[in-house]
Amino acid sequence: MGPLIPNGVIPYEWNNIVAILIGLAFGFVLESSGFSSSRKLAGVFYGYDFAVLKVFFTAAVVSAIGLYYMDYLGYISVGSLYIQPTYLWGAIIGGAIMGIGFVAAGFCPGTALTSVAIGKIDAMVYIVGIMIGVFIFAEFYTLFQPLYEGSYLGNITVVDYFGANPYWFIFILTIAALLAFFVTDIIRKRIKKVFY
Repeated sequence: MGPLIPNGVIPYEWNNIVAILIGLAFGFVLESSGFSSSRKLAGVFYGYDFAVLKVFFTAAVVSAIGLYYMDYLGYISVGSLYIQPTYLWGAIIGGAIMGIGFVAAGFCPGTALTSVAIGKIDAMVYIVGIMIGVFIFAEFYTLFQPLYEGSYLGNITVVDYFGANPYWFIFILTIAALLAFFVTDIIRKRIKKVFY
């Protein structure tokens, strides 16, 4: 649970409790932001609502800046953070499947669970579809394994892969986010004029 539990601010035994509380808070924020609406989520693909792009781009930039700032202050060590291993083909194909599901249903797994919590039937159907997909993947894992584990790149980040300076990368990411916000605002206004 980040820098609080290992440093003794919160006892280690509270790890799961803190995780549940963070999950509940995250779900509450998603619902309060309107992210349990499949129309709002699908809007990014149709050009009439870019809230999802703006929120998650902002989260990425703030998290990156926050991590390196906490590293600078000595609260965490960026070099000792766990990095999920990268399997290139599995990521590309899995991302494409999830993207198709996102466009078709208007949900990602997290927002679908938020929608299930408030009783939305379309989200329940989506979650059943996810469970069927997980079951098929698990049952035929040996068939999917070469693809799933193909093009293993190790535990790397974008910064590691390109050998870039992390501070410059964060700066460029921030500029890209601001440009994306500007461009999507123009697109949204044009779509709004056409359809509304």
